[in-house]
Amino acid sequence: MVVLSKIYTKTGDAGETALGNGVRVAKHSLRVSAYGTVDETNATVGLARLHASGELAEALKRVSNDLFDLGADLCTPDRHLDETREYPALRMIEGQVTRLEREIDAMNTRLTPLRSFILPGGSVLAAQLHLCRTVCRRAERLVVETATMEDVNPEAVRYLNRLSDWFFVAGRIANNDGKDDVLWVPGLTRLSLIHISEPTRPY
Repeated sequence: MVVLSKIYTKTGDAGETALGNGVRVAKHSLRVSAYGTVDETNATVGLARLHASGELAEALKRVSNDLFDLGADLCTPDRHLDETREYPALRMIEGQVTRLEREIDAMNTRLTPLRSFILPGGSVLAAQLHLCRTVCRRAERLVVETATMEDVNPEAVRYLNRLSDWFFVAGRIANNDGKDDVLWVPGLTRLSLIHISEPTRPY
């Protein structure tokens, strides 16, 4: 169990931070940016939970805890040393990904197929879940980029990829099971602009 008796340490004043294995790296390093954006995703989940209730609120609570697990995984490099560590490293596992898949499938049974892309909006919760989705995608891109340079747990990437889909479907659930989705109308404003800009034709 972690014990935090003091919040500020001053050890990061020079622009460095410690990874889970104790190695100090620049705060702008790619791995730190990756797990920092996972933390940012979790903050948006906290905002979404303020507007959620029932099973969706409980599901968001599980996601929030998972994201902390994911941050712990990403901040501890060198998976090949896991067996020799004094304390076991916390790693994302396949079961966390498959749980998201089951929840997505269950939510999908309540939704009608989409006939267009949807815009962020509708209910407050739906709009917030779309923010969760886009920040999650950014975290995923950073984790994937990190994986091109360093070893990263593949389940971490899979979890983020599935989670952004989960947020999308949950956003539709939050819009009265998709009935209040705001649909994209391709070229909507172009049509009105074209009409306005048409020259007046003489009779």
